[in-house]
Amino acid sequence: MSEAPARSDTTLGIIAGGGELPTAIAAAAREGGREVFVLGISGMASESALAPFPHALAGLGELGKAIKLLKEAHCTEVTFAGRVPRPQFSKIKLDAKGALALPWIVGAARRGDDALMRTVLGLFEKEGFRVIGSDEAAHALLVPRGLIGGIEPDDQELADIARAVKVVRAMGQHDIGQAAVVCEGLVLAIEAAEGTDEMLRRVAELPEALRGTPSARRGVLVKAPKPGQERRVDLPVIGQRTLDLAAAAGLGGIAVQAASSLILHRHSMVTSADANGMFLLGFAAGDYPA
Repeated sequence: MSEAPARSDTTLGIIAGGGELPTAIAAAAREGGREVFVLGISGMASESALAPFPHALAGLGELGKAIKLLKEAHCTEVTFAGRVPRPQFSKIKLDAKGALALPWIVGAARRGDDALMRTVLGLFEKEGFRVIGSDEAAHALLVPRGLIGGIEPDDQELADIARAVKVVRAMGQHDIGQAAVVCEGLVLAIEAAEGTDEMLRRVAELPEALRGTPSARRGVLVKAPKPGQERRVDLPVIGQRTLDLAAAAGLGGIAVQAASSLILHRHSMVTSADANGMFLLGFAAGDYPA
């Protein structure tokens, strides 16, 4: 464990799962003048990636240890970021607080991901932390409305975006996923528990008659939050890997809901998107009324 940050009433605690998002939030928050402390989940967060920041590790079931570490680091606010696959609860190593909380967590998990998230957030709020979303913790990562790169979607792609938005909203009402791929009106894939990356890999394996190719791009990826979801966790995220996989699948571009989604490596993504002839677009929820 690295040394905790100097005492500050504005220290932000970042509870980190896998992927790049936790460190992107930490870097953005630090650039904004905040002290940060990253609490990585053992087996999910990369300790080498956390090395530039004050950090520690705790197991998924070590709730008491996590709370103790956050308080010792003088965190007043916490945010959750990164991939956390749903665990086998019977195999989690628990400390005392974790054991007391487990029945509530298991019960919430049976009601869906959103109920599970709300329960976990509530546990930290009861300990006196203010839980904030990634959008508040790292405002600079929010997707803006409008074109992000230099390529504009054509009329067919705009129609595919509109259809995909409807599909994603319908999925979200059933707590399924946040993303869909549509090509010339045909729904090629929807995101479920496997995540966006695996969905895009599936699209790339479809017959070329159904999808675009790198030399003749067709189809769009759309991501948006689930209607009514707990927005302090699990906001849609796109990054360089998202773009690379969408490009390999022959898609014409990516559209995500502005002000409710996050973009990583924006400058490199714009460069790559322009080079591949792909659009990047942020749309407002009101652009596609229900």
